[in-house]
Amino acid sequence: MTFQENVYKILVVEDNPGDFLLVEEYIEEYMPNAEITHVKKFKECLNKLDNKNYFFDIILLDLSLPDVTKEIITQKAGLISEITPVIILTGYTDLDFATNSLSLGFSDYLIKDTINALILYKSILYALERHRFVQSLRESEKRYVNLFHSSPAPMWVSDAKTKGFLDVNKATIKHYGYTKEEFLEMTESDIKPKDNLLFKKLKIKPAIRNNLLTIEPICHQKKDKSIIFVEIIKNSIHFKDKKAEIVIATDVTERTFHLKEIDQQNSRLREIAWTQSHVVRAPVARLLGLVDLLKTNMIKDSEREKVLELLYASASDIDNITKDIVEKSQVVLKSDLPNYPETKK
Repeated sequence: MTFQENVYKILVVEDNPGDFLLVEEYIEEYMPNAEITHVKKFKECLNKLDNKNYFFDIILLDLSLPDVTKEIITQKAGLISEITPVIILTGYTDLDFATNSLSLGFSDYLIKDTINALILYKSILYALERHRFVQSLRESEKRYVNLFHSSPAPMWVSDAKTKGFLDVNKATIKHYGYTKEEFLEMTESDIKPKDNLLFKKLKIKPAIRNNLLTIEPICHQKKDKSIIFVEIIKNSIHFKDKKAEIVIATDVTERTFHLKEIDQQNSRLREIAWTQSHVVRAPVARLLGLVDLLKTNMIKDSEREKVLELLYASASDIDNITKDIVEKSQVVLKSDLPNYPETKK
């Protein structure tokens, strides 16, 4: 079904019978299936809108009504336009007033003497499409807000320039310990510790950036002064007419220390393996030399006993070195991450 074939319910608020007949004729030329309701006063318009038995797709509103001033009309109709699109029809050519009306949310501002059937049809068409788009944006924003506040991960919105907090979710409040009111008085710098020695000591990898988002490891400090490592994912957005960033913070404190501990353990194991490999070479070399000597059958019986003693001593040395390697490896694997400062300052 085309736009012209759809049945649209149109409320025309016009006190001049001649002007109404002209508007009605314009509408029916391009929208023959439209259902037109006519009222002469603004109060009647409000009564229709308050009545649940009535529903309108769009309102055509004259500013020169007998029961109310145009200033009051624009004020109240601006609220109506959030639910139903409103097109202003007027004889006034006041450009400033027209601009102000559009800023209040009206879909269009038409001068009666300049409109015709096609102009009115296009205005109605654009108003309906624009209203659908705006409603879709509002629904998307509502879903975003619900997801934002219900997320189990700490999330916040910060000003792109000042880095001041503009909004925080419940998970951020719970994890960091500040109230929402406190956050809104703070910037991201306020949750960073002044001393980043621990962060530098752990040699955390730098941020990853591309055109879409930034993934950044960083140190944060909670309200109770405890230090945590977080992985920050941020993306640019517009929030309440401001350039902003939406940030997701994942606490990776345990993972960071765990990976660092594994790295240190591996480093110590490599050191043990290198050291012991040099220690074990001496008895192995002696053992191989003595075996070769026995193979020659050139040693006397009086010397054979001495060679066997040396063989046993070399084998014992290898056994002791092996036990030492095992013991040192177990000590490394059981040890905790050494010499790191407390996470509270």
